[in-house]
Amino acid sequence: MLLIASPAHQEPIVPFVILLTVILVIPLLFERIRLPGLVGLLAAGVALGSDGFQVLNQESESMRLLSDIGLVYLMFVAGLEVDIGQFNQTRDRSMGFGTFTFLVPLVTGIGVGRLFGFDWNAATLIGSLLASHTLLAYPIVSRLGVVGNEAVTVTIGGTIFTDIGALLVLAICIGINAGDFSPLKLVILLGSLAVYTVVILVGVDRVGQEFFKRSGNDEGNQFLFVLLALFLASVGAQLIGVEKIVGAFLSGLAVNRVVGDSPVKEKIVFVGSVLFIPIFFVNMGLLIRIPAFIKNFTSPQLFGLTAAIVLGLIGSKFVAAFFAKLAYRYTWQEALTMWSLSLPQVAATLAATLVGYRVGMLTEGVLNSVIVLMLVTSILGPILTTRFADGLRTQNLPPEVLDLTAESGLAAIDPSRIIVPISNPDTERYLLEMAALIAHQQSGQIVPFAIAVHHGQLDTPQLQAAIKRSETLLDNAVNICKELNAEVEAVLRIDDKIAQGISRSSREQNASLIVMGWQRRSRFQERLFGSVIDSVLWASHCPVAVTQLLKSPSDMQQILVPVENLTQRSFAALQLAQTIATENQGRLIILHICDRKTSASKQAWIHSQLLLLSEKNHPAYESEVQVVPSDDVVKAILSAAHSSDLVVLRSSRRSSSAGGLLVGDITFQVAQQVPCSVVMLGEPERIARAVLANPNL
Repeated sequence: MLLIASPAHQEPIVPFVILLTVILVIPLLFERIRLPGLVGLLAAGVALGSDGFQVLNQESESMRLLSDIGLVYLMFVAGLEVDIGQFNQTRDRSMGFGTFTFLVPLVTGIGVGRLFGFDWNAATLIGSLLASHTLLAYPIVSRLGVVGNEAVTVTIGGTIFTDIGALLVLAICIGINAGDFSPLKLVILLGSLAVYTVVILVGVDRVGQEFFKRSGNDEGNQFLFVLLALFLASVGAQLIGVEKIVGAFLSGLAVNRVVGDSPVKEKIVFVGSVLFIPIFFVNMGLLIRIPAFIKNFTSPQLFGLTAAIVLGLIGSKFVAAFFAKLAYRYTWQEALTMWSLSLPQVAATLAATLVGYRVGMLTEGVLNSVIVLMLVTSILGPILTTRFADGLRTQNLPPEVLDLTAESGLAAIDPSRIIVPISNPDTERYLLEMAALIAHQQSGQIVPFAIAVHHGQLDTPQLQAAIKRSETLLDNAVNICKELNAEVEAVLRIDDKIAQGISRSSREQNASLIVMGWQRRSRFQERLFGSVIDSVLWASHCPVAVTQLLKSPSDMQQILVPVENLTQRSFAALQLAQTIATENQGRLIILHICDRKTSASKQAWIHSQLLLLSEKNHPAYESEVQVVPSDDVVKAILSAAHSSDLVVLRSSRRSSSAGGLLVGDITFQVAQQVPCSVVMLGEPERIARAVLANPNL
């Protein structure tokens, strides 16, 4: 084994540098060989720990601090990612399913614990580990367009009940394990916990609403407020004798409504996902001792424990979904989807396991068994969800859903007044040409828009120079619009922030569409620096077309529009592509990527519905429908894009995380790699929420 003996190795900053390197490199390498990045972090922890190169010591103060921050951040993000709105839609049934999928695994886990010789307290803690679940497969049901299905919504809402229930059981078990525990102390603990929960959920929410209202657009102070709420809640939980992860989860629920889907939430999740939460998983790897882990598979007793925990979880979650099927008269397809969604055990399970292991309630064998459980369920759950949820699309889509009617008002693009933010003279013309194409059919008006960015006094030479530059851009824009025979009205604004200036002016000008440019960057750069587009997408009242145009829009003859699912949320991008194809007398290709296991009859049904939709709405232009079976959606779209002039994508404004680690976004990956021009159409928040709230859309 390699032991670093340099004096520099004793410095706390050295382990941090090593951790940063691991977090940056290892997940990427594992994803290239089609293994989850989480597995890579655990493996790195094993390799760098006491049974490997002995580079990191999980007992060091710096490592324990960073790991603890990752632990509470993991549970905080789990609470933050819970969709309170969806829970409220089906509150009663969500609580019903939550009860089923909490109690059945809890009883099963207690039985497994008792069977393998654990006392009642430790057995109950093992049961609580199985009772929660992590919505690892949420991006899959979102991509398939079945989030509005009641069974899916109920499963998502049930997460609140299971996670809170599991953490309450953990708190009681840890309290009992501390010794000198009586019924009176149990009552005091539960009473303190009840008061504490109300204080956090109500107090933090109200204070947060007031603080965000008063702080305006100061995202820095808002971010610091959220962090303060997280760690104050964690410390408060410890003061009443409860584990800090309980406080972290409750604080996540408390600030959920405050931050919404704002850029502040994106930054909160980003910081945790790229730094603290990965460190937690590396630390979990440091706890794994290779001989003991191997013994879990070679020792009949430990192998039996591992098998019992894994099979007990899978079986009990199935029974819970079956109970929900009987109680709420769901179909088998819906019940199996609920089962697969509730299988993955990552966030709450790992956090509670670490707590139980640290206080000596859980053995190393249980720790290793839970690691195996996480690996199995985090792989099996998404695979099963892909298979079962796919069937919900045809099951829940009546023929009228495929009719893009003007009355629906949910997916239509209104080209009557299009704002075009102008900042770069090199891209100005193509942006205005694209806006003119869209506006032409209904004789819409183009509003070239420039911002003179300035902070402080309004009589400085710097502001005067910024105004002059903006006026030059607008004069040129007006001349281009006149060449294009488009009605034009230029607007100049002085503002201290670009994104807010665009959003506010689009509202003041009653814009129906925003067309803006985009530069391709890496995912890291996009998340860290690409806040202008993120902020506009979040705050705008109308659709936003984010474009990168490599040629004149008037020369675009082959238009490709990938359609993920047959729901109204796909139709705005389809309508935009239809408009461009019609104006250029070009050819539209509607591309749908389905699973390789999709039957030929189902592929034919999807093809016929998309063709019918295309012919009904725009019978004048030439169109083609392609249904392509593929396991790699990004690769299939990029392959079709090589013969296209423009790809039109729908950009989802919802970020998702799996156990706190960011999930790759198909739209982003395609936009980064596509060899031709691209338009990403983002929906305003009110429309996105309206579509999700209506199961028939």
